[in-house]
Amino acid sequence: MGTPEFAENIFRKFCDALRDKFEIIAVVTAQDKPIGRKQILTPSPVKKWALENNLPVLQPDKIRNPEWIEKIKALNPDLIILVAYGQIIPEEILNIPKYKALNIHPSLLPKYRGASPIQSVILCGETETGVCLMIMDKEMDHGEIIASEKLSIKDNVSFAGLSQQLSDLGANLLIKTLPDWIEGKIKAQEQNHNQATFCKLIKKEDGKIDWNKSAQEIERQIRAFRKWPESYTDFNGKVLKILEAGFENKKTDYKIGEVFLDENKNLCVQTGNGILILNTVQLEGKNPVSAKEFLNGHKEIIGFILQ
Repeated sequence: MGTPEFAENIFRKFCDALRDKFEIIAVVTAQDKPIGRKQILTPSPVKKWALENNLPVLQPDKIRNPEWIEKIKALNPDLIILVAYGQIIPEEILNIPKYKALNIHPSLLPKYRGASPIQSVILCGETETGVCLMIMDKEMDHGEIIASEKLSIKDNVSFAGLSQQLSDLGANLLIKTLPDWIEGKIKAQEQNHNQATFCKLIKKEDGKIDWNKSAQEIERQIRAFRKWPESYTDFNGKVLKILEAGFENKKTDYKIGEVFLDENKNLCVQTGNGILILNTVQLEGKNPVSAKEFLNGHKEIIGFILQ
């Protein structure tokens, strides 16, 4: 069970490594969704992979509906592996497989339970994260841990880069752990629930930049939200996306949100603490360009106060 590229990478590597030990009887993924300006109906990355490998695909609208629960029961799987599926799985399904329903979660549980652990560790400036292979129960990311692996977070890493690293780590953890789990060589460990922290489902409006925040916070947001929802501000009635930026913790006399050139001719914005140095931007309806290129066509941005 899974949907995005993060899951597809894990499933593909798992199958390539352990194809002779496991038979995949079904792949459960999200329904096809309209993508892009033309709203073309597009299958999920996991569905594309499944079809390429001639695997049966199920796409429930709501997996909690009785008819879908009965379909999974009829399959009678020995094991369920779930990675970023996108729906809450009911207990009736979790209780079916004798080797449990297992989830690969991209954080060091019990920290960062929830829907946005990869974005959240970047936002919070963490230096370490990881992946956990856990038994699913009725509560979110609450089950016993079978195995985990740590990963150091590189400076300036974006969501895409960290997501790829964690997906690769999760695939390797699954491949090396699962045979021992099936053979009963591993005893699952309960999480320390007193140390649990939670991260929210990210919405489009979370990408709106609050210039009262520090430059460092905004720079982390830009990296965390680089794929979606991206980080944006208002400029002359249009959306201006900030795709790449740096920061300096220095004081100026400019107003919060004011755009200016520093002594090195970098395009900068004054924040609540420090300055954000713009590197790559994209104006609504236009292609991404360097800050220098943007300035050449929009000199009026100097002195403008971004909202």
